[in-house]
Amino acid sequence: MLQASIQKNDPKAKWLIGIFSFVVFAAVVILGRVKLEVDLGFDVHIFAAINAVINSAIAVLLIAALWAVKAKKYLLHKQMMMTALLLSVLFLVSYIAHHLLAGDTKFGGEGAIRTIYYIILVTHIFLAAIILPFILFTAYRALTAEYATHKKLAKYTWPLWLYVAITGPIVYWMISPYYQ
Repeated sequence: MLQASIQKNDPKAKWLIGIFSFVVFAAVVILGRVKLEVDLGFDVHIFAAINAVINSAIAVLLIAALWAVKAKKYLLHKQMMMTALLLSVLFLVSYIAHHLLAGDTKFGGEGAIRTIYYIILVTHIFLAAIILPFILFTAYRALTAEYATHKKLAKYTWPLWLYVAITGPIVYWMISPYYQ
């Protein structure tokens, strides 16, 4: 196993993770209701495509990191998970940029595909909204070398994060024909 990367400080970590998670959630909710009327000279839906690529990369990293930890390649696992976290920050910036510049897009499909789209979208949004503190607490437990607790948390966090990372590109693929 790896040495601790940070010193354990649960009260401070709980506050920081809680505040950061709340601020991110509030920013997404508030900025999701704002649309800037700015002509950047390029199709702002490029940010949505970037988001899909980033989410796909995160999904690949999560799967590869699971393989790495099962193969006892702990440093590789840590590097991949930290990369997934970094990509998640880039995703957030791109996501906010897209919604600020493009606003909302209505799904134009009908019938069963519409129902499927909304089931995927609603579950994606709900899990994306709640997963961040779990991801951060799971990472915190690993960084403080509390591997038994990290493993218990990761059993729930990892599949939910993977679901969000996979359904993001699916939502993009389904909605992108309706971008204007």
